[in-house]
Amino acid sequence: MGKLAKEFRNYEAEPTGYVREFYRKNHSQQTYEFVQQKKRQYLTRDRERMTVWEMMAHLHDLVDESDPDTTFTQTDHALQTAEAARAANQPRGMIATGLIHDLGKVLCKFGEPQWAVVGDTNPVGCRFSPKIVHAEFFALNSDSSHPVYSTEHGVYEPGCGLSRVELSWGHDEYLYHVIKDYLPLEAQYMIRYHSFYAWHREGEYDWLCDDQDRAMLKWVRAFNRYDLYSKDHARPNLEQLRPFYEDLVEEYFPGQLNW
Repeated sequence: MGKLAKEFRNYEAEPTGYVREFYRKNHSQQTYEFVQQKKRQYLTRDRERMTVWEMMAHLHDLVDESDPDTTFTQTDHALQTAEAARAANQPRGMIATGLIHDLGKVLCKFGEPQWAVVGDTNPVGCRFSPKIVHAEFFALNSDSSHPVYSTEHGVYEPGCGLSRVELSWGHDEYLYHVIKDYLPLEAQYMIRYHSFYAWHREGEYDWLCDDQDRAMLKWVRAFNRYDLYSKDHARPNLEQLRPFYEDLVEEYFPGQLNW
């Protein structure tokens, strides 16, 4: 019997304390200036040229330290997510998005520690929400005592739109810049904000949103069903599924991409 929805993302039941330690590192070091520096470092996208299939193989041995719900590799999780969307008769674009949504974790292969790549994302440059996972560790973040970044609105104007907001650095923002010219707007939002749980699950940070963000929120939430709840499924058989996904990748992501 599979897990109930309420049993996912249960950080209090996580037995080893490993995920808690991950968020201590993440929340204490993901500052506004850190995010700016990482964007300058990586958004040049000049480190690798690889196809989606090559990148999936490159990440086959990577397991996400921040995730209390799975110990499967990134290839397994990619296929679980895509297959869940496929089983629900979602459009091919959403299935393709499920397949590639975590490929930004290649940042780990580029030398970044997992606390700077995976896990939930949150705005930096304004007050941290107490509804973020393990929010107690933001007390260790220097932005929490910054005269501007610690205020409710920080560097932002209400209604500025999420595209103008700096989120903690990680695989979502990085991959968005890799694939934004290949996918429609709804899929771009799924990629860019699928780890922004404080927004799409907890309802926080609405004051930052514009009308487009609010219209796209339903797509991020819809995608989350396949991303999160598929983690209880069996390990997919890559060789059986390969013909379908090779065609899908060729349709949406032909040739090599700049990473």
